[in-house]
Order: sequence, then structure tokens, then C-alpha cells
Amino acid sequence: MAKDYYAILGVDRNATTEEIKKAYRKLALKYHPDRNEGNKEAEEKFKEITEAYAILSDETKRAKYDQFGYVNENDFDFNPSSFDDIFAYVNDIFGDLFGNFGSRRSRYYRQKRKGEDIQYQLTVSFKEAIFGASKEIEINYQKVCDECNGLGAKAQDFETCDYCKGTGQVEYGNFFISVRKTCPKCGGTGRIIKKKCSKCSGRGFVVEKEKITINIPRGIDNGYAIRISSKGHESIDRIRGDLIIYFKVLPDKVFRREGLNIYLDLNITIPQAVLGDTIEVDTIWGKKKISIEPGTQSGSQILLKGEGVEIEGAKGNQIINIHVDIPKKLTPKQRQLMEEFAKEMDQSLSSNQEKNIFKRFFGQ
Repeated sequence: MAKDYYAILGVDRNATTEEIKKAYRKLALKYHPDRNEGNKEAEEKFKEITEAYAILSDETKRAKYDQFGYVNENDFDFNPSSFDDIFAYVNDIFGDLFGNFGSRRSRYYRQKRKGEDIQYQLTVSFKEAIFGASKEIEINYQKVCDECNGLGAKAQDFETCDYCKGTGQVEYGNFFISVRKTCPKCGGTGRIIKKKCSKCSGRGFVVEKEKITINIPRGIDNGYAIRISSKGHESIDRIRGDLIIYFKVLPDKVFRREGLNIYLDLNITIPQAVLGDTIEVDTIWGKKKISIEPGTQSGSQILLKGEGVEIEGAKGNQIINIHVDIPKKLTPKQRQLMEEFAKEMDQSLSSNQEKNIFKRFFGQ
């Protein structure tokens, strides 16, 4: 036996779309399962009125129903045997109509969404990256407007979309083939804002500032990132995304880093290179004495084990690149000593050879 959907909703056959919608709202609130827990008759009634609304709120389906007195199962946009699908269908039309009841079932049909993440580049010094530090930053994040609860307007400042007649969807095609699409005018909400929220100007969100203390981990390097939970933008469900901090490490005037290893360029004199010496050098951990072996060549390296970057117990090394400093000019006394040194080495320089060598190394 065909169902009388008009009688089910308690409206006249000439009722407007808005009258049908209002009648359904009233009955849906009355027979909502959260208000009638354990009442099977109320559940069936709720299912029945939702089925009626699905047909009568759609002009094409309503016309078929008025002409033939019945509809096919294919004309439904939901599975009438599933309450989750019914709630999904209802909320797609009205938004969270039953949110005030705290219904577990009415919210079950979709997973709550998290807000978008915020990406932030934090510049730190060379030593802050190696040893860790704490820094305070200020971020701007998107928060749901408290005045309109993220809707862009108060409840009384909406009107039914005249393009889709409040259904949120429009149907394109002919008698044989038709396609339902989201209404381009209202974006599928079925409603249009008459008066925008004064606080958020209709956006549904406002921008808030927040100061956050960032604990910089030891041993980070360029491109390293950390994620701070629930410090991103807020979603319509009032769940914040995450804050992702990307680190940019400034170069140091003395040290250079490659992974866990630290590099230091050290200039020594000719006497130090020839005779050897004990000198004090910088490391990232402080001053340390090193030995310059006699006969040290320019371009050689000295390895200081365990004096590099430390991360979770693993330590790198410090590598010292030796550069022998050749003076560009010599005093007469220095020149005399170098000549004596050359003779002592039995090099017997001719005047031209001597001239070329000294010009090459000392610029004289």
C-alpha cells in the first residue's frame, strides 16, 4: 500500500517547500531517538518522516509521487534500514540539527575533523642547534567564531537557498538521465546568509594570537622539524591541528658542521709547522690543547675524537684543517735567516733561483 507522505508530515498537498521543511523539523525534534530512548515506535516514526521528507523536499521526486502515488527505492538518497545513514542525510540538509542533544548516534555518522596544520620556520644560532634551547614564539591561528559557532551568521540570519529550494543539491539532465550535484549557490548547505556575523564578517573564523615556548632538541640541523600537537588552526568541530616547526640554523664564524662532525680551520706559522708546537684551540665544548707535530704539512688534518655534536649518546669528532701561513713580506732579518736556512738545507740557490723562490713564497 502506497504511503501518504503528506499525511505523515501533516501538511497539505499544496504545501510549499519551506512549509514541508518546517513540518519535518518539528516532527524530527519530537521523535528523535535521543528524546525517546528505547521507544521503537518513535524510531520507526522518525525513519518514516525522514523518508517522507526525502521525497517531498525534492521537486522532481515530489512530481513523480504526485503523478503515480508511489516512488521507487532508487529515488531515495539514503538507506532506510540504517539509522546512521538517516542521520547523515538529515545533517547534510540541516547541519548538526540534533547537536544540542549530545547524541552519540547522531554524531557517529562522520568522524570529527581536525583543523589544518601551521608551518613555522624558526631561526636558531649554531650553538642553540647543538646544545638545545628554549624560545618563545607567537603564532596566528584560526579559531571558530563564538558569536556564530563557525556558521558565518546567527541562526535567524539565514534564509532558504532559492536555487536548490533548501535541499543543497540540484539535478541536471532529462527524463532518462539525471545527475545530482551540490548546489553552486549555497555550497550544499541549503541556506544563504542574509546578514553576516559582525564578529567574523561571515567567515565563521577569527584570528587569534598565541605565545608558545619551543624546546629546541639537542643536535638539530637545517631542515629538522618537530610537531607540536593541537597548536594549529581550529576546525569547525573545534579540534586544532598541529604546529610544525622547521629549523633554520645560522652558520658560525669559527666552526662548520657536517652531520655529527665539526670542522675548524687552523692557521699555523712556518716555525710551528717545521718545529712543532703545543697550542690551544677552540672546540664546541670549550678550549683544548693540541700538539702540532714537527714537519706538519699544509692541508693535513688533526682529529679530536668525541669533540663533535652529541645526539642521544652518539658523539661526532672535531676535525682541524691545518693551513701553514706563508708570509707575503719578510723583514731583512727574516730574509737573512731564511737564506741561511736554505743554505743549511744544502740548496745552493743561484741568484735567479733564489729570486724566483722568494718571489713565489714571500712576494719579494
